[in-house]
Amino acid sequence: MTIKRYWGTFLPIALALVMVDCSLPKKVKFKNPVDTRDRQIDYQTKKTYYFEALGVSVSNEFDGARLNGANQLNDSTITLYFAPENTPINKSPYYAFETWSELPRQVYFEFEYPKEFRHRYKPKRKKNGEWGIVDSVNVIKSDKGRMLRLMVDREPQLIAAQEINSSDDVEQWYLQHILDSNDFVHLGSAGQSSLGRNIPVLDIYRGSPEGKPIVVLLTRQHPPEVTGFFAFQEFVETVVESSVLSTEFLSKYRVLAFPNLNPDGVDLGHWRHNSNGVDLNRDWSKYRQPEVENVVSFITEISKKDGGEIILGLDFHSTYEDVFYTNKTRRGTTLPHFIDDWFERLEKDIKDYEVNEKDSNSNKPVSKGWFLYGQGAVGITYEIGDHTPKERIVEIGEASSLAMMELLLEK
Repeated sequence: MTIKRYWGTFLPIALALVMVDCSLPKKVKFKNPVDTRDRQIDYQTKKTYYFEALGVSVSNEFDGARLNGANQLNDSTITLYFAPENTPINKSPYYAFETWSELPRQVYFEFEYPKEFRHRYKPKRKKNGEWGIVDSVNVIKSDKGRMLRLMVDREPQLIAAQEINSSDDVEQWYLQHILDSNDFVHLGSAGQSSLGRNIPVLDIYRGSPEGKPIVVLLTRQHPPEVTGFFAFQEFVETVVESSVLSTEFLSKYRVLAFPNLNPDGVDLGHWRHNSNGVDLNRDWSKYRQPEVENVVSFITEISKKDGGEIILGLDFHSTYEDVFYTNKTRRGTTLPHFIDDWFERLEKDIKDYEVNEKDSNSNKPVSKGWFLYGQGAVGITYEIGDHTPKERIVEIGEASSLAMMELLLEK
């Protein structure tokens, strides 16, 4: 009687736990694990600062903004304070604010960071709908970091470390440039972020998806790394363009492209982390963060459902220079010769281009290691320099996409 009561009470719970556990993505071991449990963040106060004596306003009331405080220093200078969402964090101070003035005037904006951080990004400006780099003669070194000399007037202008591409901006891009008139691109969702924002996925193939080998494209794990996102955009646009190569490639292969893996961090103006204060590109082991868990679950479930092997993963980022981070292990992977052949093609197809490769097997739980250890696939972190000209990014993104398709069709 006691045994029956025990099993009658707990067997359904035990079965439910087994079912839940089976549905979770397989965890991957790394040599140097990272604690990716939630950590507290400091939210910036959203407000518009008005300096009456100057007639100047400064605001962070938009998605992608980063401004933690503003004070008038003297009759021509406003000090702007920028701080990260939490620490420890990479030394990559991100900033983004909007400013305007009642009357045209010249203003000096002094950038101030916590003492352990130094200025990194050249200021970009958006005015009248167009982005451009602020002339270096108007960026002055100061004791606190940098001082920006700027002419302001009634027309608001955005100043940011990198061009702002919020979740809405990303959505407009793929709706207009990828989905429009391309019935072989299927818009889906990998789930939601910690704060409930959508994690979009572009599922790209022609004909039936069944049995097609899968190429995975990721970007925006780290919010300010926008130059990597630009390369991702060109890469995807090349994959879907109306060409014989694209048609043949998508008839044989399937591409899962994730254009905004960290929508919370992007819209909150974070330096690096998600809304739980965690670096998502350290969570590809135990998947404690919903963004990574949802994306990994989506990829593995698609692969299992349609019998498509995951063969290649490219994760687009930005850093100080153009570089490809690769795994040393090639033999026994899905594409043992792809990296060497791909890099050879890039140097051949792009004028005056030399591949900068840094190879080492991933010790920390990053995406390129997940592709290698978890899938036996080739994983590459595709980094674009902070200040690589956009024309060059377009050239590299297009050439690398064309070379990938051609090489995989030769396989």
